[in-house]
Amino acid sequence: MSLRFDALRAAAVALYIALPLASPQAVAADSTPQARFELANVFSPTLAKRGMVVSEEEIASQIGADMLARGGNAVDAAVAVGFALAVVLPEAGNIGGGGFMLVHLAKANKTIAIDYRELAPNRAQRDMYLNADGSVNHDELGFGYKGVGVPGTVAGMVQALEKYGTLKLKDVLAPAIKLAREGFVLKPAHEESFANARDRFLRNDESRRIFLKADGSNYQFGDKLVQKDLAWSLEQIAKQGPQAFYGGVVGQKLIADIQAHGGIMTLEDLQQYRVVEREPVRGAYRGYEVVSMPPPSSGGIHLIQILNVLEGYPVKDWGLNSSKTMHVMIEAERRAYADRSRYLGDPDFVTVPVAQLTDKRYAEKIRSQISLDKATPSAQVAPGDLKGYESPQTTHYSVMDQWGNAVANTYTLNWSYGTGITAKGTGILLNNEMDDFSAKPGVANAYGLLGEEANAVAARKRPLSSMTPTFVMKDGKVMLVTGSPGGSTIITTVLQIVMNVVDHDLNIATASSVPRFHSQWQPDRVRLEFGFAADTIDALKAKGHDIRVGSPLGTTESIVFANGWFQGAADPRRAGGGAIGVQ
Repeated sequence: MSLRFDALRAAAVALYIALPLASPQAVAADSTPQARFELANVFSPTLAKRGMVVSEEEIASQIGADMLARGGNAVDAAVAVGFALAVVLPEAGNIGGGGFMLVHLAKANKTIAIDYRELAPNRAQRDMYLNADGSVNHDELGFGYKGVGVPGTVAGMVQALEKYGTLKLKDVLAPAIKLAREGFVLKPAHEESFANARDRFLRNDESRRIFLKADGSNYQFGDKLVQKDLAWSLEQIAKQGPQAFYGGVVGQKLIADIQAHGGIMTLEDLQQYRVVEREPVRGAYRGYEVVSMPPPSSGGIHLIQILNVLEGYPVKDWGLNSSKTMHVMIEAERRAYADRSRYLGDPDFVTVPVAQLTDKRYAEKIRSQISLDKATPSAQVAPGDLKGYESPQTTHYSVMDQWGNAVANTYTLNWSYGTGITAKGTGILLNNEMDDFSAKPGVANAYGLLGEEANAVAARKRPLSSMTPTFVMKDGKVMLVTGSPGGSTIITTVLQIVMNVVDHDLNIATASSVPRFHSQWQPDRVRLEFGFAADTIDALKAKGHDIRVGSPLGTTESIVFANGWFQGAADPRRAGGGAIGVQ
């Protein structure tokens, strides 16, 4: 796809989302379900026979597809994409952050949840981000060297490759190294992203040197970005393996810069980092199996919890984005996010009541509390009584191969560009994941999410996340691979993709394109993208919902496998993404 066409596509999609009457959903939001289907199912996915890679950057997707074409499997492709995104999507792709990877191995009929989430350093303490007056020091959390969690991306990617891939690390890393050393041409989305982050780059000498031109001006569409320090770091990892990062030459430079500026992370923190493989959480929804990420992600549990509640309503008959369907979704989400605030945290530190939260009997209890005619004020909703017991600039990508293997990977620096700090001599942007802890229980984080003791700061603890890499399976085979960035909106974005496919029979391109909404208990309001019908909004307001219409939500990268074809769709909300198939 040419850069010029890419820009035109972005403009067209922006128009689609921004103008209510230009959207088929806006025209038909409360009309008959069949009319809604005929009007909405109008976008076509990318089709392929031998595999599919979908990510937020077409360059990275092509690299993954090339790995599949040379005989690699889904894991080989996913790891190549992960390292490539660290170069071409610096706002979220990373080797200085962490995340979650869901891997399905078709031959063994086994699904593994790989947790390479960041860790709190050994010197982390419960109240370390509180000012003398007891308030939270948000500047230190968001922009300071003490806000950096121990990165897990390199360890997670390499472990996945060595255990479940088939290609060598140096071969999988080679495309990313070349992109960093020789540079790549910037797209309109890069120009916009760099401009938005300009003030943050100016706070750090290394970031300013790399992401702004020598004269201090912004990089623009069509310019080439070269990242020689990042190329060096990737080369060391290719030569020496993960030890180059976790205690070797790369890690030593990383720690030297962090400690020179008052950070608490040590070389020992890096050396002690370990990836954890966990059992996924599983649920059943209308004859499909939903498989997703367990804690320390809250995403899988609450996705299944909400689906359990919604299974009791005829949402297919009510229709996609009708006021009835949206109302019960909002009410179910309200209660799930309340539960998240109390019960979710790192399972190595707290007991998370997974079975109870995902029990269909608990869903029945929640349904009994929901009125079809009236919104429940969030002030009247508390976390459920279970006896006995994230930045919009995350990124997700999905991969499937010809053998039925699949990968859903979501990873992050937390905020866009993390702290905005690049460790001197490495080209590596540092995360600010410590903000995902509850720095002070009961005080909201940057995404408005509340947390209690279960997610309090502690040494070597993993912060709670909303990342929700997900498979939907039918008869033991992966049918849908999906996930999204979006901080606290990730769970509800993934929920809508699943429902759009399963309940509303949309192809994956249309399922990814129709307008979205989000609610999360506190603050007590519902965020809508542009594109919803005025009568639908009026109906929701009449039920008592506080409606706010604004910016796009999430950026899903999804694959459906059906009738022998891989169907891929990169979310049009961000220009530059790509669904690349292997024919």
